[in-house]
Parts: sequence; structure tokens; C-alpha cells
Amino acid sequence: MAKKRIRRAMSVDNVMQSKYKTLPFEGKWKDGIGCPEITGSWVIMGPPKNGKTSFAMMLSKYLTNFLNGAYNSIEEGNSLSIQEAMKRVSMDEVSGKLVFLDKMPIEEMEEWLKMRNSPDFVVIDSIQFADMTWVQYKRLKECFTDKIFIFISHIEGRQPEGSVAKRIYKDANVTFMVEGFRAFPRGRYGGGASIDVSEELADAHWGLKRMLEE
Repeated sequence: MAKKRIRRAMSVDNVMQSKYKTLPFEGKWKDGIGCPEITGSWVIMGPPKNGKTSFAMMLSKYLTNFLNGAYNSIEEGNSLSIQEAMKRVSMDEVSGKLVFLDKMPIEEMEEWLKMRNSPDFVVIDSIQFADMTWVQYKRLKECFTDKIFIFISHIEGRQPEGSVAKRIYKDANVTFMVEGFRAFPRGRYGGGASIDVSEELADAHWGLKRMLEE
């Protein structure tokens, strides 16, 4: 009886010759993130009222230069604060490339993503309000290997809040700590330069912090 071929075993040459779908980021986005692959998960986290949602909107808008997306606001839904965040980044300019999901549960979102022409990236705001499980997270990644999932997370201290959020953070391809209206990226594609949500507010926050530390 012939031995079964082990499909997951690859030679070094196979790996080195593999091609991956990446995004040709430019400017501050390339400096911060590099040229990321179109797969896997990203995490945006930080203290409340420090610019997480606004940064998620900025990032979503930039991604629509290359991909179609969805923003699933499970925490706030269709609300004035979300509308204001969209206005701050002029999200109406990309209305044909981004859809808004009003508190869509993860199970329903998973079925929706199976439809033809579903978006290439999804923002989930937030892990905690979605009551996500690790099993749900793994299933999203395994079923939709050609999509990017961007999770917003609350924090406890300097870590994501809750065991599931911590595990997602450790598995993520790219993470952002948003503090004082400045995002600090860390990831697997290079980059690392900070990205301001608001240059004016970031300079005021970090300038004051330096003054207090001196």
C-alpha cells in the first residue's frame, strides 16, 4: 500500500519560491506597517477616548485603496459617535468600497462572508462586545484565508482585556497600541514608525507627557 503524501511538508526551495498577495502600502502606512499580506488578523487596542475608533476608520479608508471592506460596529452600532468618527476621516469619499454592519453577531457575519463578492477585510469593534470565543476566531481565519480581520480591543493595563483578546493579540500579524491619538504599530512585515490619528492632539498629549516626566 502506497504511503500517503504529507501535503504540509515542503522543501526550503518551495517556501523560498512561494508568492504571496501583499498590499503596496506607501508613505506613513508603509513606514508603520510595511507591505502586509492579505490574510490573517490585526489588532487595534488602547485606552478609551484616545483615538482607537478614529484610527480604525483611518486605516479602513486607506485599505479601500486596494480592497473592499466592512466595518462591524458591534459595540456602538449606528450611532452619533460612529457618524462623527466617519466624518473626521471623510469616509463618504469611499462609500462604494466600505459597508457598515450594525451590530452583526459573529455567527451571522461568518455566514454573510461566505456570500459571493464579500469584502476583503473586516473590522470588528470590539472583541469584548462581540463575546468572541477562540474557536470562532480560529474558524474565521481557517475559512477565510484571503481576508484580513481587524479586531479592536479594550485593554487592562498594557494588555488586551480578557483571555481571548490576549490570544488573538499574540497570534496577530500586526498590532497597534493607540495612545494619546498616536498609533504605535508592531508587526511581521517591517515598518514600526508611529502614525498620528491627529497630529495636533498627539503633539499636545506627548508634549505634555514629556514636560511632566522632565
